[in-house]
Amino acid sequence: MSLRPTLDFLLYDWLDAESLSGRERFADHSRETFDAVLDTCERIAREKYAPSNRIVDTQEPHFDGEKVILPQATHDAHKAFVESGMLSAAQDYDIGGMQLPYTLSAAANSFFAMASVSIGSNMLTSGNANLLMVHGTEMQKEVFAKNEFAGRWSGTMCLSEPQAGSSLSDVATRAVPDGPDFQDDPLGPRFRLTGNKMWISAGDHELTENIVHIVLAKIPDENGKLIPGTRGISLFIVPKKMVGTDGQLTGERNDVALAGLNHKLGWRGTTNTLLNFGEGKFPVGGKAGAVGYLVGQPGKGLHCMFHMMNEARIGVGTAATMLGMAGYFASLDYAKNRPQGRPAGPAGKDAAKPQVRIIEHADVRRMLLAQKAYCEGALALELYCARLVDEQKTGDAQAADDARLLLEVLTPIAKSWPSEWCLEANSLAIQIHGGYGYTRDFPVEQYWRDNRLNMIHEGTHGIQAADLLGRKVLMEDGRGLQLLVGRVGQTIARAAAVPALAAHAKALGEALERVGSATRAAWATGNPQEALANAVPYMQAFGHVVLAWIWLDVAQHALARDGAKALPATVGRLGAADFFFHYELPKIGAWLQVVERRDPTCAALPEEAF
Repeated sequence: MSLRPTLDFLLYDWLDAESLSGRERFADHSRETFDAVLDTCERIAREKYAPSNRIVDTQEPHFDGEKVILPQATHDAHKAFVESGMLSAAQDYDIGGMQLPYTLSAAANSFFAMASVSIGSNMLTSGNANLLMVHGTEMQKEVFAKNEFAGRWSGTMCLSEPQAGSSLSDVATRAVPDGPDFQDDPLGPRFRLTGNKMWISAGDHELTENIVHIVLAKIPDENGKLIPGTRGISLFIVPKKMVGTDGQLTGERNDVALAGLNHKLGWRGTTNTLLNFGEGKFPVGGKAGAVGYLVGQPGKGLHCMFHMMNEARIGVGTAATMLGMAGYFASLDYAKNRPQGRPAGPAGKDAAKPQVRIIEHADVRRMLLAQKAYCEGALALELYCARLVDEQKTGDAQAADDARLLLEVLTPIAKSWPSEWCLEANSLAIQIHGGYGYTRDFPVEQYWRDNRLNMIHEGTHGIQAADLLGRKVLMEDGRGLQLLVGRVGQTIARAAAVPALAAHAKALGEALERVGSATRAAWATGNPQEALANAVPYMQAFGHVVLAWIWLDVAQHALARDGAKALPATVGRLGAADFFFHYELPKIGAWLQVVERRDPTCAALPEEAF
């Protein structure tokens, strides 16, 4: 089964991506160039990524004392990806980009995530470079970002520390001015960093000639003390190897040392590292301390880093989606070919009759339909968010600002919902395979292991939920939430006029009102501890309402395109929409009940009672 027909429908029939070529930035493009990009990425994913997915899982990265060793397959896949130009596809022509809409770039990259999610670290490299294009100086863009977009260098995101994890207030990495002339370095104010960073994806490897670390650290005050909280955090460029203003390596190693590799449940093809900054293993200019160049203003590092974090969150959601899709395709193929059992008639089962394929069993169809509803719905959501990125960059002032706010509200959902429900899809894929699903003879166990990491990547459910209920639905006096409500309302109005969808439209309207009332009830006392005690159930309900909206809109467009032809793809989309409204949307009642009551059960239970 091919992903391409689904992508084509979502891009062209649902999101009208072809119309983007009417905008000045994308004027050189057309459906033809968009399809050529999709064709190229689909081919590279099929030829270079998919055949090596099991290899990179079993031949994990290892450190020989000097360098990290990766399978040759990883080097070959990375080389093919770089040569495709996809690292800079959405960038300006004058820095080697294609000025491709981000919507198309996101769709094209989905092929790689589905074929082998852990074989490269390209998402972090492009996010790193994009951050520098927004917040870096002209020299930082020229030397660091452009070399990343060209594929010569790769990038990381260094936030977490062994003692802090996601609690960025507790970051302890220090950055002190490097000499009296530290302000005069053409690459940016120069500091010396000391500290440790944990769980750094692609933190060390030999895929590129250099690695650009983007590092959060604190500049001590005049008494040498670190400022508590996040307001003292600054952002620094720390290259693995020292570079000159011409973008060439100087031949000197920076004081960044690989302390060890973490061996995770999944994503085994990507190195995951503990990095020591400034321990003196590689002294620069004869002294310890990793050389780093300040990005933006001191104390404003988290503001800059969120540019990369938000992009990474949508990237993680897409990765989760495509792993779910890979499992769905594998289990669908298995169900169509695996004979087992016989149908029950009025007199019971007739053992003399031939076995039926397991797809003929109602419960297997339930599991397949659940996967389809989760994964195709999540893919539609991720592409919708990508379309908002293009709107933010190229729409008129009002449309751009609306897109910005909608992205703020939807980003926690775009990250968290697929990482929960597409993981559930992978679990169902294993179930459909029966005992074989737990073996390495079939790929579904690896898809589950790879996907289990995405619930933690770029912030746990608890972090995303607190962001959604504690900040996003309240920001700018709730305007982002009202914008979303308005768009959902437009879909409801259109679908209400379609007989096949009218009941779903009514159900979605009621669910939307329930979310609104739950939001108000959560904050009725104004006490954040009470409001956020049940933030995760709130986010689960909110996410389900968003996905119900996505499916209703997709179904309405599918019917409008299909007319009376009843194409199998349209029947499938309507079936997935029916499943979501009948089996999934009713779950929000249980989730929102504890939110509305500000239920204290979890928060109030004393520690000794656990």
